[in-house]
Amino acid sequence: MAKPASSKSKRSGSPVFTGVLIGLVLGAVLAVGVALWATGNNPFKLKPAHPEAPPAAPTAVEPAPPATPEAAPSFDFYKVLPGDAPGELPPAPDAAADTPLYYLQAGAFQNADDADNLKAQLALLGLEAEIQTSDVADKGVFHRVRVGPFRAMDEVNSTRSLLTQNNIPATLVKETPPSQETP
Repeated sequence: MAKPASSKSKRSGSPVFTGVLIGLVLGAVLAVGVALWATGNNPFKLKPAHPEAPPAAPTAVEPAPPATPEAAPSFDFYKVLPGDAPGELPPAPDAAADTPLYYLQAGAFQNADDADNLKAQLALLGLEAEIQTSDVADKGVFHRVRVGPFRAMDEVNSTRSLLTQNNIPATLVKETPPSQETP
């Protein structure tokens, strides 16, 4: 016996696709609504049919001066650069550049991890240290932990006293920057 044809017809599509489509439409409508509310724009706001009359103007009105735009500054390349006259020599380097720089060397290690540990310990004291790696002849690679640079001896002394209070021996290292030759 043959089955009778069902009166229901098969629908095309899936309920998941329909749900996603409805969610996208609702999300877009909500996003537009929030954007209009946040910016204060209301496209549905009715404008009054009769705008308010402007306040009464005084009878004697002085004409406003014509608005003139400001003139743009003109630059001449050779006038912009100060001190570039042909016969002028560059300024002499100041004496502060020739002053020696002082560092406090807190340690020198062959193991990089030991140098990092000391640098971290100095950071806990509030001191900024740097690690300089160099190859020493016949001894291998050394990692120096240095605090500084300092320009004045009073800074060196106060930092050295902080290091001695925390049982960190430090050695004073003086570096004189090389003077530049003028051509």
